Amino acid sequence: MRNDKAALEEELEDISNVEDEQEYDDASIASDLFTISSFGVDLDVEALVKRLKNDTYHVPDFQRQYVWSQNDASKFIESLLLGLPVPGIFLYKESDARHLVIDGQQRLKSLRKYYNGIFKEKKFRLTGLQSKWNGKSYEELDEDDQNRLDLAVVHATIFKQDTPSDNMDSVYEVFERINTGGMKLSPQEIRSCVAHGEFNTLLFELNENHIWRFIFGKNSTRLKDVELILRFFAFDENRGNYQRPMKKFLTDFMTENRNPSEDLKTKRAATWATTLQVLSESFPFRPFRPGGRALNAAFFDSFMVALAQELEKNPNIQTSTVAAAYKRLLENDSFMKYISSSTADDENVKNRFQLAAASFTS
Repeated sequence: MRNDKAALEEELEDISNVEDEQEYDDASIASDLFTISSFGVDLDVEALVKRLKNDTYHVPDFQRQYVWSQNDASKFIESLLLGLPVPGIFLYKESDARHLVIDGQQRLKSLRKYYNGIFKEKKFRLTGLQSKWNGKSYEELDEDDQNRLDLAVVHATIFKQDTPSDNMDSVYEVFERINTGGMKLSPQEIRSCVAHGEFNTLLFELNENHIWRFIFGKNSTRLKDVELILRFFAFDENRGNYQRPMKKFLTDFMTENRNPSEDLKTKRAATWATTLQVLSESFPFRPFRPGGRALNAAFFDSFMVALAQELEKNPNIQTSTVAAAYKRLLENDSFMKYISSSTADDENVKNRFQLAAASFTS
């Protein structure tokens, strides 16, 4: 609906800030067949708005921000008033009562804003139209037009993954393939939607750590900084089960950990904060950027995990020990090779983590 030059510039800045080969891996995360049941249903606008208000149809908090302009939203609403066909929406059935919005959030949020009467803190009146409805809020429509909009139909496709029951691979795949936003969603943006929960909330909280903000830079619009925190915990706790592709490894870990216990959340927060604090005390510079300004994701995950696990054994580790381990890795040709090419390959991942751990004992 809109061409946002600023969004493109932010996208390019995000890409240049982090060096990560998995960004170019377009392989499907699905290794096995799904059993999916789905059905279509025609819903009137009044029912859709009601289900959005009571959260029966849930738009995850961390899904891509609402980006439509008031003119964009007005044209969509005008289409419904004119009786024109509009694109359908996709919903994932999480339970009998709740459905996750996979595709259609811009349209649904536009309807909710119009019925609530507010657009960006101002009265929502239709704009940019040539029809008789231009300049009118929902309340200012005549009764016939209100009824016409209330009863306008939007088609919904509702699906559920029946098997396998221990992951959400099909939800990720559907989200990745059919989401119709103006810019392709990043893997972490999709995860934050399909695996929303307490762990997702924790990742966003940890992302605001001031040391991490110094190391990474300004917040990533594509959630690359959040993804690196997820990557840290996934490798710290589940490295032995790593298999390519990286995005499936991360998605499965996040899905399996959607709602951790309070004790585990506290432990993870402490591990993250302590590791960053020691890192900050050991280096006066922004680490993990060998040979350039981009943060190397493979260097980051292997060294951070090695440091965190070393701190479990020796909480009083000397900063000189940390600095020496980092220097050994920079001077290790094999390690530099493993973090520079084919960084998501199973063997390279195994080797670089082994070398990172060994750097503290050399």
